[in-house]
Amino acid sequence: MTGFAPGGVLIIDDSLTVRAIIEEMLSADRDWRVVGSASDVDTARALIAELRPSVITLDLAMPGIDGMSFLDELAASPHAPVLVVSSHTRDGSDTAQEAVARGAVACFDKAHLVSHAKDFRRILGKSARARDPRHCFPR
Repeated sequence: MTGFAPGGVLIIDDSLTVRAIIEEMLSADRDWRVVGSASDVDTARALIAELRPSVITLDLAMPGIDGMSFLDELAASPHAPVLVVSSHTRDGSDTAQEAVARGAVACFDKAHLVSHAKDFRRILGKSARARDPRHCFPR
């Protein structure tokens, strides 16, 4: 997969509110543009292939296929780096460690999106640069 959208973010979260919060936060930052959003993994698969984002935000608790299972699926082929944004990934939690072990480059606690927006954008940037997205596999 080549031709990733520079600064392009794909948001995957079943909550319309959370997708809107992330989109609004990034719209004020000229370094980022939301190229798409998905409320489920099935939609996300199609958008990843079509839009080729430079970074993906992923919730873990979603209907159908959950975020951990999707991380496992993504590991099978080249993809953009994934920043997990979930209330289940508080700093140092077992879930956060598992998400990173399955291929996420970082995790951000969803409860702090608004109060720590600057930190979120910084971590998003670090996540996008964490690995060459053409070779983003769990190591």
